[in-house]
Amino acid sequence: MVAEIISVGTELLLGNIVNTNAQYLAGRLTELGFDMYFQTVVGDNTEHLKEALDNAYRHADLVIMTGGLGPTKDDLTKEMLAAYFGKTLAFHQASFDNVVKHVHAFGATEITENHRKQAMLPTDSLILNNEHGTAPGCVMENNGKIVVLLPGPPREMQPMFEQCVEQYLYKLVSKAIASVMIRLKTREEAPADRVGEAPVARRLGELVDLENPTVATYAQENGVLIRITASAPTKAEALMMARIIGAQCKERIGDDVIREITEE
Repeated sequence: MVAEIISVGTELLLGNIVNTNAQYLAGRLTELGFDMYFQTVVGDNTEHLKEALDNAYRHADLVIMTGGLGPTKDDLTKEMLAAYFGKTLAFHQASFDNVVKHVHAFGATEITENHRKQAMLPTDSLILNNEHGTAPGCVMENNGKIVVLLPGPPREMQPMFEQCVEQYLYKLVSKAIASVMIRLKTREEAPADRVGEAPVARRLGELVDLENPTVATYAQENGVLIRITASAPTKAEALMMARIIGAQCKERIGDDVIREITEE
């Protein structure tokens, strides 16, 4: 199944803050067995959000969207998505109670229309409780397309994903992912013609053309990383596949230039 991440927020688009949500979600979705081809960052603009969704659903079945769930006028994501999926917004009492609880915990006493706005949620949707903030998330489905809407602050988004979304996503995939990582020594520690990315790729030869497992090289400051990633019905099967190709990579590279081998 193909997934895409759309990060919403003009502050992300302009580089005012680092988009750590996309990095986190990409890693978790890969672990769950989703394929991904694109990520998108879009500002707080309804038409641009719709265009980003149209583009995503040309090749993806699942979109994970973060941001734009706050109480202010420029937080448009929820309203746009409800219209996009042909749903209306309705007051959700449990979410409103959660908003009130957090507002009082923050030391405020007045509950405004902006707070009530956060409890207006799409009908016929799976509502995701936010234990760390006031903005609930939700899941919508229509004609085989799925969107998961999560809050932007990482301290709210990550717990919601782990506590609510992962269990929902398990039923969507039928494969597991496992990886073996081979970290090589640096050029200062080993011959440059054996640990540079280009010579390493040459030594690996046709292994880098495999489709499952895949073999990729990454040039990093602390030494080239070779990542072997396999997919299979179970984690154990995927890890065994990755280990077999990892052993072939290790033989071609040589034990003397390998710093460490790890698995995930």
